[in-house]
Amino acid sequence: MTELRLSAFAGHRGVGIPLGAVTLFAGRSGSGKSSALRAYEALARLGCGAALRDVFPDPVSCVPERARPDAQRRRGFRIGCTADGPEGPVRLDVAVQAEPELRIVGERLSADGVVLLETALRDPGRRTVQAAWHTAGSSPVTRAPLPDDRLGTALLPLRVAGKTDGQRQVLAAAEQMVVALRSVFACDPQPDWMGVPVPTGSGRLLGGCDNLADVLWRTREECVRRHAQLVATLGVGCAGPVTDLLAEPLGDGTVRAVLDRGDGTRTELARLGYGELRYVALALVLLTGPGVLDVDPAAEVPSAMQTLTLLADGLDRGLDVTQRAELLRLAVRMAERGHIRCVGAVSDPSWAVRTAGVTVVHLGP
Repeated sequence: MTELRLSAFAGHRGVGIPLGAVTLFAGRSGSGKSSALRAYEALARLGCGAALRDVFPDPVSCVPERARPDAQRRRGFRIGCTADGPEGPVRLDVAVQAEPELRIVGERLSADGVVLLETALRDPGRRTVQAAWHTAGSSPVTRAPLPDDRLGTALLPLRVAGKTDGQRQVLAAAEQMVVALRSVFACDPQPDWMGVPVPTGSGRLLGGCDNLADVLWRTREECVRRHAQLVATLGVGCAGPVTDLLAEPLGDGTVRAVLDRGDGTRTELARLGYGELRYVALALVLLTGPGVLDVDPAAEVPSAMQTLTLLADGLDRGLDVTQRAELLRLAVRMAERGHIRCVGAVSDPSWAVRTAGVTVVHLGP
């Protein structure tokens, strides 16, 4: 993903945000850092096929504050993005009506100056939009209705036959966009829950990282090399010596995460400070992948070739100078290897602006 567009969303109007391998949104409180991340996550969930109501449970909060309703009392918002890949830059733009009914009223997928898919609301009484996609066969386009509560781009593989060059171009561009939008992990570690023993389950890390101990129970043995990198990273950012991070089974069938201090002492994560716990969780996320995190990866892309995109609001929240610098170095290193892309919001970007491989985007006035 190379650009996020907030044409009219919450406090943003006409904003285009460039996205690099590691991108930090900066700005004062109220500048729209969190809402920009929310728009990115919303596009990702729509790309996974989620219903509009599930993605926007409070759609009115996404409407620009001073947006005036039209004669039919309609108000809404517009977001979009660009995904680069084998098909070149592919653009997706979505218009959503928030009032009086939540629905997608317009969508456009385009590449190389060609509109590959375009939808529009023709009959407000029907829960469909009229879609037209590029065919380049005996007729230039194919028209059909699509539901108004799903992203049309994600539905194209089910509707386009792929018999003509034009149809194959549509499918390739849609696949590129959907693959770019998937494997997004929105992460906001919640330290209050991370030290609590948890039952063993799926071994897939949740966005709040409260089941971190369950994930360690699995990953410590599955990938010894990355676990060693994790332990080394914790040694930099945690107080006192750290020789291991492990999941310790308890008698009631649960596990808890503990730090091995190397002298026979094991420290429960519950004893760590707020910043230390966030540091532990974010380091684990940066050093793992789609097979461990609670994401919906693209099945058509081999796991070894998938790039996870981490969305982290308040990336520097509670972290000291050493912790945030080490996490940033880790994010850049993993991005260079093609394992991860990172988009985070920070309160003060001064510590990151001169870091190679990091794009700092200042939002707001």
